[in-house]
Parts: sequence; structure tokens; C-alpha cells
Amino acid sequence: MGQPDIATHDDVVALIEAFYGQAFLDDLLGPVFIDIARMDLAEHMPVMCEFWETVLFRAGTYKRNALKVHVDLHERAALTPEHFGRWVDLWHATVDAMFTGPTADLAKVQGSRIAWSMSRRLMGESGSEFITIHRATL
Repeated sequence: MGQPDIATHDDVVALIEAFYGQAFLDDLLGPVFIDIARMDLAEHMPVMCEFWETVLFRAGTYKRNALKVHVDLHERAALTPEHFGRWVDLWHATVDAMFTGPTADLAKVQGSRIAWSMSRRLMGESGSEFITIHRATL
């Protein structure tokens, strides 16, 4: 039998714990979480679980502004596309190591969309995945 899909609160907790366990050890992301954000993982876990349960299950429990947290962090130390790329790679690897199925796929798609939207917005661009093509005036 294959891996289970993400289906419960406990699944989300396990995923978030595994992901941040790896992120804290990562050469690129670890210093951001530990030294700059000074993230208290025990305190942050319920918030991240609310966020992902809202994203994956439409739980509606996350009521904060995720972008603002990253804008504040970006003002202290520039978050680059390299940071977001590493986050996406690590997120996908963690999901793939633990889960398989439609909700796991959704976690990867939404993780990528959210990460790249934040990256674009922090760089002063539109958060949209879509680029508007302007026709030159003749």
C-alpha cells in the first residue's frame, strides 16, 4: 500500500513539523528562521497549522496576514527568489516523502503559488501568476 494523503489535523501537524525540522537545518533557510525571524517553532506551529488547514481543507481558521509577516522580515534581511526557490524545493520534497494523493498535490501547488506570489510582491511586482501583455500603440 502506498503513502496516505493529507487528510487530518494530525497529518498537517506531522507535515509542518517535518518541514520546519528540515528548514531549520538548511544552510540557506535556517539562518533566516533562526537568526533573523527568531522563530519560536513551538509558538509558530499552531499558526502554520491553521494556515495550511485553511489552504488545504478550507477550515477558515487562519485569520492573519501571511504577506505582512514576510514583508516585515524582508525589511530586516532581503528575502530573495533563491530563498523562495529553496523553500519550494524543500516543501515539495517533504510532502512527497510523507504523502501521496490529491491533497498532497494541492499542498505542493498551493505552496508554490503562495511562495512565488510572495516573492514577486516583495520584489515590487504583481503577486499574480499572470503577466499582462501590453500592445504597443501605433
